Amino acid sequence: MKSKIKIATFLGILSVVVLSFSSCSKNDGSANNSNNSGNINLVNLQSQITNLPKEPLSTEELNALAFMREEEKLARDVYLALHNKWGVNIFSNISSSEQTHMDALLMLLNKYSIADPVGSNGAGIFSNSTLQTLYTQLVNQGNLSILDAYKVGATIEDLDIFDLKNALLQNDNQDIKLVYDMLTKGSRNHLRSFYKNILNAGGSYTPQYISQTEFDSIIGSAMETGY
Repeated sequence: MKSKIKIATFLGILSVVVLSFSSCSKNDGSANNSNNSGNINLVNLQSQITNLPKEPLSTEELNALAFMREEEKLARDVYLALHNKWGVNIFSNISSSEQTHMDALLMLLNKYSIADPVGSNGAGIFSNSTLQTLYTQLVNQGNLSILDAYKVGATIEDLDIFDLKNALLQNDNQDIKLVYDMLTKGSRNHLRSFYKNILNAGGSYTPQYISQTEFDSIIGSAMETGY
C-alpha cells in the first residue's frame, strides 16, 4: 500500500513539473525572452521632460514628432496583429514596449500643444497614408510564416532606428533629444531580439535602411539598459 502511495505521489509531482515546464516554454519565440528591454519608465521620463526648457520648434521638428508618434503606433499595431496570428510572446512583449514609446512621444506633443495624429484611431488605422499602406504590407508579409513575422519585426526596428537618427539630425531641443535617444535604444534592443529569433528559425536578415556596418555593430553588442 505504501509503495502505491509513493508511486502516485511521484507521478503527481512529475505531472506538475511537466505542466510547469510546458507553460513556461510555450510560445516564448526565443532562446531568451528579454524583449521588454525597450520599456520606458514613463513616470521618470515625464519628470525629466517637465524640468527641461520648452524651446521653439522648427517645422521639421514638429512634423518629425507627429510622424514618429504614428510610426511607433505602426510597430505596436503590427506586433499585436502578429501576436494574434502566431501567439508568440516576443510580439506581445515588444508591442507593450512600443506602447511606452508612443506614450513618451505623446508627452512631447502635449508639452508643445501639437495635435495628436493618433487621436482615437484604433489598431491598424493611421492618419498618415504611407504608414497605412505599410501597415497592410507588413501584416500580410508577417502572416506568411513565423520566420517572415520575425523578419517583419526586424524590418520595423531597422526603419525605426533610421528615422529616429534622421529626426535627431533635425532637432536641437533637449527634451526631444532625450526621448529620441531612449526610443533609439529601445529599437536597438528590439532589433537584437528579433534577429536572434530569425537565426533560431534558420533564417537571415539584411538591413534595408541602416547600414550593414551599423547593423553588425548593434547585433554584435549586448542589450542596453537605462530607461
